Formats: sequence, C-alpha cells, structure tokens
Amino acid sequence: MIFPPSRTLSFLSKMMFPLLTSLLFMLLNSNNYYGCCASTTKEVVTCSNIVPLTQRAHNISITDFGGVGDGNTINTKAFKDAISKIQETAKKGGTLLYVPAGVYRTGPFNLTSSMTLYLASGAVIKASQESSTWPLIAPLPSYGRGRENPGGRYISFIHGDGLQDVIITGENGIIDGQGEVWWHMHRHKTLKYTRPGLIELMNSKNIIISNVVLKNSPFWNIHPVYCSNVVVRFVTILAPHESPNTDGVDPENVLAEHINLNNIKTNIGRGGYIKNITVSNVYMENVKTGIRISSNALTIVKDIIVRNMKGVKVHQAGSLQGLEKSPFTNISLSDINFSGVSGSETPSWNCSKVSGIAYQVSPLPCAELINHQSGSCAN
Repeated sequence: MIFPPSRTLSFLSKMMFPLLTSLLFMLLNSNNYYGCCASTTKEVVTCSNIVPLTQRAHNISITDFGGVGDGNTINTKAFKDAISKIQETAKKGGTLLYVPAGVYRTGPFNLTSSMTLYLASGAVIKASQESSTWPLIAPLPSYGRGRENPGGRYISFIHGDGLQDVIITGENGIIDGQGEVWWHMHRHKTLKYTRPGLIELMNSKNIIISNVVLKNSPFWNIHPVYCSNVVVRFVTILAPHESPNTDGVDPENVLAEHINLNNIKTNIGRGGYIKNITVSNVYMENVKTGIRISSNALTIVKDIIVRNMKGVKVHQAGSLQGLEKSPFTNISLSDINFSGVSGSETPSWNCSKVSGIAYQVSPLPCAELINHQSGSCAN
C-alpha cells in the first residue's frame, strides 16, 4: 500500500488573522518533519530538542481493518483492532496507522506505544455522541474525585496510559469531539460523572501532537498528565465561545508552540506540580482570558515561559493567581500583544502571589513581574 507524502503547510499572513480557519498553520520546516511512507528508523530532533520525530518502519491503514469513512459507519472496532495489531506485533521501528480522507465515526479508543496516528488531508475522526458507549475510569489521584462530579469520569476520546513514543499528526486532519451533547448535559446538570476530554495521555513520555485540528471537545482538549517530554505544536483548536471548559492545553512538562486558538478558554496548570512549561507562537481570538495560570490546591508552579503570543478581542490580558503558601515563581513573559474588544477598555492583568520577569508585553503586565527593557526573558 502506498501512502501520500506529508505536505508542507503555509502560514497565513497577519492580514488574514480575522479569517482564522483550519488553514491557520505555521510553516513547518521540512528538516523537522517526515514522510508517512518512510521506511527507515532515522530520528530527527524537533526544533524544541525534546522529543525525536520517529520515522516509522511499518505502515497500516484503518481501511485494512474495516474502517469506512462514510460519516455513518461506527468504526470503534476498526480502531481498536488496528491498535491491538500494533501492540501485538510490537515491530521494531514502530507502526504508523494511516487514516485516509473521509469521516470516521467512532467511540473512544486507547493508543499504544511506538505508534503514529496519522490523519490525511480531509480525514475526520468524529466522536460518537452516545454517552452510554463511553467507559468510566477512576479520577486522577491528584484530584481524588471527578473534576466536575464525585466519583469517576468518562474516558477521553483518544486516551493512553503508561505509553512512550506516541505521535498524533498528519496533514491537518480533524479530530472532532462533537461536544454539543456533553455541553448540553453539563449546563442542565444531568451528568453524573465528569465529562471526557478530547486527548488525554497519562504516565507517558516522548509524545508529539502536531499538524492536526481539534474541534468541539466535550471538555479539555489536550491533557498530558503525569507525563514528561511532550511537544504540542502546529495545532489548531476550535470551539464555540460559549462552550464550557474547553481548555486548549492543560500541560505538565510540555512544550506547546505554534498554536492557533479560536473562541476557546485556555488554562495552564492541573495536577500536583506544574513546571518547565514553554508556550510560544500562539494566536488567539475572542477569548475571555489570554493567559491564565491558576491553582486551587497547594501545587508547585514554576519555570513557565510564555512568548510570541498575539490575541485580538481579548477580554482580560492575564490572570496569574498563586497561593499564599504556594506562590508561582520564575514566570517569564515576552513578546506578547493583546488587543481588547472594540469599544472596551484595554485588557487588564490580575496577579497575586507570583514573581518573574516580562519583556515587550502589551498591555503592561502586573507589577509583580519585573519589566525588562532589553533582551528576552525567554532566552
């Protein structure tokens, strides 16, 4: 079977920002990417120097396992069978699971180690809206209960636990959580358990999520928890402005860069400790809060870098809320520009129990962050 090569994508000029669509992607240097038909195991280090981009030695297609992209067929068995095959064979060099153009409805499924989930141009993996088909899993230990309700929580649409060397990428295919039904149940308080996220990886390492479009997540979009060496880059995340708690990336030990956010709320920080986070090259539009770092538990939050960020129609520039016994430290902001909603006041900052530095940030950040006049705090 022959798979198409990956495509180099163009980033729209700043004049096109108001027309944010799934085409909004940064130019990806060809030296940092790979063709999905590669047969070698040569590794190329990403520009973040964190996780190697692995060229898979083996390729399979979802259609080999009965997958049908007609928008009606339920493909849960096809995805589970394909990933089970990857897990069973555990071939040297890993395996790429190719999803060709089409709309593939499916229930939630688990990934496995040493695999790439590759969405071709025009491919859509669409979540089933029947909540009865979503398994329940235990709450996170750092919460001790469900995030929204006591007890367990629904498993994320794409899930993984205890994995390593996992890539979710492609030619800007779409992962659609079809979150409307979950938002409706949440608003009407008819859910007994916490809503599912779109992608959650637990206790895992060496993860890349790139060149995909995430839309309409039932809850948080990307949640790497108790993970290390995670890169999120060249990703577009879309959800209606009124969608509840559709955070973009809730990371721990993560580099997130070249991210486009449209009409969503973002929140950095969940779990027992939040450190060594880099977020860069982000465009956002029509958001409540541009940068929000908050905690309602005695977590350690330190060594956070946020740089090269632009936002329009931002209602509040930032909210950095540490705790008396657990202040946020070494927060670095640079090259950030937020403009407010037309006719409203300049977006403000709200800070408490936080320390760090800032450079070329507009509007001016809170006094707790020392404003450096030369150099970049992120370098």
